[in-house]
Amino acid sequence: MSQVAAGASTRRILGASLVGTAVEFYDFYIYATAASLVFGPLFFPSKSASLQLLSAYASFAVAFVARPVGGAFFGHFGDRIGRKSTLVASLVVMGASTFAIAFLPGYAVLGWGAPTLLCLLRFGQGFGLGGEWGGAALLAVENAPPGWRARFGMFPQLGAPVGFIAANGLFLLLGLWLTKADFLAWGWRLPFLASAALVGLGLWVRVSLSETPEFAAVMARAHATPAPLGEVLRRHGRATLAGTLGVICCFALFYLATAFALGFGVTRLGYGRETFLGVQLGAILFLAAGILAAGWLSDRTTPRTVLSLGCAAAVGVGALLAPMMGSGSLLGVGAFLSLALFVMGFVYGPLGAWLPGLFPPEVRYTGASVAFNLGGVLGGGLAPVLAQALSDRGGLAWVGAYLATAALASLLGVGLAGRDV
Repeated sequence: MSQVAAGASTRRILGASLVGTAVEFYDFYIYATAASLVFGPLFFPSKSASLQLLSAYASFAVAFVARPVGGAFFGHFGDRIGRKSTLVASLVVMGASTFAIAFLPGYAVLGWGAPTLLCLLRFGQGFGLGGEWGGAALLAVENAPPGWRARFGMFPQLGAPVGFIAANGLFLLLGLWLTKADFLAWGWRLPFLASAALVGLGLWVRVSLSETPEFAAVMARAHATPAPLGEVLRRHGRATLAGTLGVICCFALFYLATAFALGFGVTRLGYGRETFLGVQLGAILFLAAGILAAGWLSDRTTPRTVLSLGCAAAVGVGALLAPMMGSGSLLGVGAFLSLALFVMGFVYGPLGAWLPGLFPPEVRYTGASVAFNLGGVLGGGLAPVLAQALSDRGGLAWVGAYLATAALASLLGVGLAGRDV
């Protein structure tokens, strides 16, 4: 293959690993944003605004229950028939569920059927995303040349800030263009409708890809595992536990700095929705910078080293949460969010290389997906709900302690892995 063709192929591989996760995370984040701003009064009637917000966050958590199920399902086919077709299927499931949310009536029209359907579609979102990250990470790292695994593996991670910017940027523009009444009546539906175009883009990028060299070698040996999940649980239990613990911190950091912070900033600190979304959009750039720095450092050292340093720094972020978030200063809040998301780059960026490296190619899709999504349940699924409850009852210091505990759990997981990968 010529250098030009090889370069084009590499760009397409990295673009496919990034754009797919960007689309998937866009879908996930528009739900998180809508849950913080709209879904409480629309789907969960209550005299208490705090209870409405808690109910909306609980529906948000439904997808995290679905993610390990989706990880096991799509992982099975990713390890049996290939990365490419499985990635396409996961994207379609996620996109269809997101698109359908745009057409849901509220509680005033459908009664309890409305939140029930919302939770079912939320489950579909999580089920699709459960198969997305692992496949995108393998698409990148299994095509990486020697010495570049972490830098290739950071491209799926960069889909997170890209998707977040697209999601919150669109909500910000709608808030500026529409009246509050129009936004609550129908404007919030537009980001869900727009997901169809983004899913089409992701599919267009992915359908022409080839299988990764490592999986092709597995198939050439006729060595595909009949039951990948059983093999993971039977022979790779320690790696699965280590990986699960290792990803808790990144999920806790992200959802505390985005979904919880948005709800807290608007309802408790009294900032306007558009103002706070603008602050978060600025802060998310620090996540991208952290991911880039972590990818480069991980190839210079090891992903394990960078991940450990990031988890240790996250303990300090937990200590700063109460004084900075509770200061009432928008500058202080913005500085905290920027710091938290920059540190998140150091616990999220290395995962694209570290987590797949814990498993052999025959069960790598299943192992990495299940561990990543189980960690998501523990670190992210309940983070907004627990943080809201902790802040209501004990103040922000308890939320900071929760974050520090999540960081220590991830440090334990990195140590348990016991390998420099």
